[in-house]
Amino acid sequence: MRQGHSYDATARPRPGRTRPVIGLAAAALTLAACGGGGGGGEDAAASYPDGDITFVVPFSAGGPTDTVTRLIAEPMSEELGQPVVVQNVEGAGGTIAAGQVASAEPDGYTVLMHHIGMSTAPSLYSDLPYAPLEDFETVGLVTEVPMTIVARNDLGPTTLEELVTYVQENQDTVTIANAGVGAASQLCGLLFQQATDTTLTEVAYEGTGPALTDLVGGQVDIMCDQTTNTTGQIQSGEITGYAVTTPERVASLPDLPTTEEAGLPDLQVGVWHGLYVPAETPDGIVEELTAALQVALTDQNVIDQLAELGATPSPESDATPEAHTEQLSSQIDLWQPIIEEAGVSAD
Repeated sequence: MRQGHSYDATARPRPGRTRPVIGLAAAALTLAACGGGGGGGEDAAASYPDGDITFVVPFSAGGPTDTVTRLIAEPMSEELGQPVVVQNVEGAGGTIAAGQVASAEPDGYTVLMHHIGMSTAPSLYSDLPYAPLEDFETVGLVTEVPMTIVARNDLGPTTLEELVTYVQENQDTVTIANAGVGAASQLCGLLFQQATDTTLTEVAYEGTGPALTDLVGGQVDIMCDQTTNTTGQIQSGEITGYAVTTPERVASLPDLPTTEEAGLPDLQVGVWHGLYVPAETPDGIVEELTAALQVALTDQNVIDQLAELGATPSPESDATPEAHTEQLSSQIDLWQPIIEEAGVSAD
């Protein structure tokens, strides 16, 4: 399933930036193809962008990663002066979308938004068709989103301590929803089971959007999901919230304790998001995307909307390829022993 939405900013070119002349761009490409005019990558970077840019999201529309992507797409489109189309390519814990982008032309017109799952895929898939650190160029970190422990309203427990006791006493029948192997919700659910010394029945969905719908409807019992997906339902009373998985409480959910406050100090995880382009994308194009991302993260609407969802934009120092690469590398090293010890595999 693929869904698209575009933001047309072509009528609003950035001040001080000259729009590319199509005839000259075509002539430059022809010259490069004939062996003249220097490097083709430099020519492409000089005229970038001159067409629609596609942001590929590995999960369903309406889910937390999709929400974050659409928030930054509009200001990035305005800054780049071209439409940004958001495309949802679901399946296999995000690896289908990542593989599609890894094999795309390295021209800056196909961009991947991915979360923590980019760092766990190498440990979950023995035949992963791409290598995160080798087959992509990082653009920058976007945000880190807290997770929440939630349950259907009529489950019974009212505190995290009561929930832990409940799942320990009823682990043969308790169901825990997620968006599939490798999804952030599945990883957080895995940590929850480790922290509570339980083995629960996992129910996988094609995205956390439909999983949350079934949680609200009472078809599944509990779930661990990002605040970008659960804040509204917790605030409205549609589901029961027990804790956030970060060291500090979330401003939009002030009454929800941290897992440490509630008795599970080992259950701490945040879901970071970042932008990627295929390897060998020219440096100039990556720089354009990074600059547009940094502008988008200072957009007041983005700041306000993320705050309502319990998240904050990455600071400029993190919205860089260098910081992003360091985060990806360290997270691959962090998750590998955790996943191996749990014996989890997507194969």
